[in-house]
Amino acid sequence: MTEPNWDFYRSLLAVLEHGSLSAAARELGLTQPTIGRHIEALELLLERQLFSRSPQGLLPTETALALRPFAALLASTSAALLRASADDRDTVSGTVRISASEVIGIEVLPPILSELQDAYPQLTIELSTTDVIEDILHREADIAIRMAEPTQGALTVRRIGNLPLGLYAHRRYLDRHGRPADLEGLADHRMIGYDRESAYTRTMARRFQMFEHMRPTFKADSNLAQLAAIRAGLGIGICQVGLAQDDPNLVRLLPYDFELPLGTWVAMHEDMKSSPRCRVTFDALVEGLLAYLRRCVAASLTP
Repeated sequence: MTEPNWDFYRSLLAVLEHGSLSAAARELGLTQPTIGRHIEALELLLERQLFSRSPQGLLPTETALALRPFAALLASTSAALLRASADDRDTVSGTVRISASEVIGIEVLPPILSELQDAYPQLTIELSTTDVIEDILHREADIAIRMAEPTQGALTVRRIGNLPLGLYAHRRYLDRHGRPADLEGLADHRMIGYDRESAYTRTMARRFQMFEHMRPTFKADSNLAQLAAIRAGLGIGICQVGLAQDDPNLVRLLPYDFELPLGTWVAMHEDMKSSPRCRVTFDALVEGLLAYLRRCVAASLTP
């Protein structure tokens, strides 16, 4: 079989992600007929149909879905190659891709990254905010901030520590509904929680049994959406202590009865240690997150 052009896989991935030839063309800066020719050429080479037409747009076949992770890996590898090729070993320049959770990426990292780019103006930052753990070994990111301990080999890892989490509510909510006297009293309040069970929710339920039978009145799998709900006064939810301390309208509840540790690590591929752009970014993230941790712990000690 003739080896397909990488552009074919790039077009395939874009159509899978955006659902139409026109949307894929806009994403890649190509014309719709070009994307169509790429898909047709790939189908001819593979001797398989990749999409079927429907009123809802292009529907991927099982073959297309099976190819998706491999096309995504090619895309991440291609992006990593471009970042590495632009690396200047004598200066801090080029692009660094950072993966972080939504809350850390949006609420904590911007001032850290601002200081980093002030110090190194030729540095470009790509920030991927996702609660899905991206694969550093496959170069989906150069550096990752993880809330689960990295277990893969070939990584340079720095443990930041445990970020304390507490129960919080907006003053407006407490003015209307009062404060719970104890953890059992949370059953009488509007609670903000997760839509799906996960390892995290199971751990919390084992540690605080009242959560096992609690039915939140606002559910969201996004931690950022939950934080927004707390700030809007929708109910009582869990928040990083370091974030809440900057908002005088957020009140910590039952600090002596409820606190959860959120383990935090910074990781990068060990091959990146020799890259100036990755090294200085890794060090800046570690230093900034350690400072954030100290603020969190100080706030936790003075509820």
